[in-house]
Amino acid sequence: MKLAGAEARRRFASARVARLATADGDGVPHLVPIVFALLHDTIYSAVDAKPKRTTALRRLANVRANPRVAVLADHYEDDWTALWWVRADGAASILDAADASGALDALAARYAQYRRDPPPGPVLAIQVSAWTGWAAHRA
Repeated sequence: MKLAGAEARRRFASARVARLATADGDGVPHLVPIVFALLHDTIYSAVDAKPKRTTALRRLANVRANPRVAVLADHYEDDWTALWWVRADGAASILDAADASGALDALAARYAQYRRDPPPGPVLAIQVSAWTGWAAHRA
């Protein structure tokens, strides 16, 4: 069953993790899991202190080259009548931590790890232009 925009947004906001899809200037896709905070119709995700191979993250380079992104959240369980997914399509921008204090506060409110170890940034801000979703049945 197709989800209406408000219901899709509500389900997306309830997810603890999502997947961020970016593409470089040549259209080569890149997909990574993210934690996020949703404020109004903007999704925020910070570059945090978890170990990474490099701080020059491909997702950031891709957004600089091509700001169009998609973010997917879903719910799975063995009872397939409970399945759902929501995709948020939009345009991303990169904020430094100083310009993203409200976003960082929202992330810290959502994730205890960020209260203990605030992310240094930068922060991706994704302005959602469309919510699309599906559910096996109305919840």
